[in-house]
Amino acid sequence: MAKQSGSPFDFDFTKMMGDMKVPGVDMEGLMAAQKKNIDAMTAANKVAFDSMQAVMQRQTELFRQAIEEATNAASSISANAPLPEKMAKQTELTKEAFERAVANAKEVAEMVARSNTEVAEVVQTRFTEAMAEIKTTIEKAAAFKK
Repeated sequence: MAKQSGSPFDFDFTKMMGDMKVPGVDMEGLMAAQKKNIDAMTAANKVAFDSMQAVMQRQTELFRQAIEEATNAASSISANAPLPEKMAKQTELTKEAFERAVANAKEVAEMVARSNTEVAEVVQTRFTEAMAEIKTTIEKAAAFKK
């Protein structure tokens, strides 16, 4: 008795497609192209995932640093200092914190931009290859019909 699977998706798609014979169509080449497309998307997703993981790690570091700096800033304002001195110190610390926050936001934005560029390069490279493959396939099919 044949072994039956519980899943309707338990079959070898490449074998099934490879068994199809369509005149002038290179099914193995078509399947290889689709595998390359999937590989490129997998690579692009890995780049995106790794980059976002690095961004999250950096944001966590920046958050910890900001909390530490805020704690140090609060303790650096002397409770016994006159009010104008406290206000001047607080204004200075606020300005420094804002400048750091802007610099940190710029750093994170640049990390994300680099990630987007890397992902786009992977996809663009595969797209260019795919267009060349399609052109070759069309040329072969045209030659087959002659």
